[in-house]
Amino acid sequence: MTDQLASPLQGGILLVDDTPDNLRVLSAMLTRQGFEVRKALTGQRAIASAQIVLPDLILLDIKMPEMDGYAVCQHLKANPTTSEVPVIFISALDDALDKVKAFSVGGVDYVTKPFQEIEVLARIEHQLRIQRLQQQLVVQNHELTRSNRDLEQFAYIVSHDLQQPLQSITGFTQLIQARYQDYPDVTIREYLHRIHDSGSRIQCLIQDLLVYARVGGDYQELQPVDCNRLLHQVSSDLQSAITKKQAVLTYDNLPQIMGNEPQLIQLFQNLISNAIKFVRPDITPQVKISATLQTHYWLFEVSDNGIGIEAHNIERVFEIFQRTESAKNYPGTGIGLATCRKIV
Repeated sequence: MTDQLASPLQGGILLVDDTPDNLRVLSAMLTRQGFEVRKALTGQRAIASAQIVLPDLILLDIKMPEMDGYAVCQHLKANPTTSEVPVIFISALDDALDKVKAFSVGGVDYVTKPFQEIEVLARIEHQLRIQRLQQQLVVQNHELTRSNRDLEQFAYIVSHDLQQPLQSITGFTQLIQARYQDYPDVTIREYLHRIHDSGSRIQCLIQDLLVYARVGGDYQELQPVDCNRLLHQVSSDLQSAITKKQAVLTYDNLPQIMGNEPQLIQLFQNLISNAIKFVRPDITPQVKISATLQTHYWLFEVSDNGIGIEAHNIERVFEIFQRTESAKNYPGTGIGLATCRKIV
């Protein structure tokens, strides 16, 4: 049974105990299970050994002369090189306060002497398995970050390179439309209109993709942002849409926050333009922005009288290229709210 417990995971273990007999018993037990074992009779030697060759796990006694196990663990956890090595205390001290202190200084487990071999092996296996899983998560997170960065860079390059030929297509289409606006063949004029309309939609999609790809690309230091001034700029940028729909945009006295101003402008511009756009034709858009101070942050709210979002679509609408059934009668690319989430 002990073979079954220890065999899936093999690793180097550092044993720390001032009693040679204890070291011999533990060393023989772990060596039989295939572990590489190192031994240290003092806390100072244990620290030096761990820094020279990083162990996978440390079994640490508490009662030792000069430097007890608590001090050794604190020293190891304070050093970035050894801070992630799991420490299991093995001690004859069985008081609850001793165990609490062991965990408070950074221990991950506690075994009371006299110990059972199968218990020690099971606890070692458990901690080594956790350590392997954590290492896998770190590697996977690095890979995911790299993959996302490559994908965003690809989207940016492709979108940027598509703009020039597309501008040529829509530009020449406009020239032909202007020159042949009185052309008697209605079908030809309809075809030209469709080409120009499709080109404009693709151009809008590319621009939205470029904005989405740029968000979070390079780290930019956060600066103080006056949200009142920011909203004034956004409303000025959206003046054409506001005037066309006769929309009413109101906002409270908003705070100054730390942020990336260009991205915050994009965030509010997307939210407000959505609020103006997704309204039934017979209703005047009403958009209100407010901010409430919470315990550790400002809570911003953008409320409107639009068509709304069904509860089951709340998560979906923030995914790129996802549009709900109720929104399909309105123009859009399905990127705006995904960009908002990415900025936030």
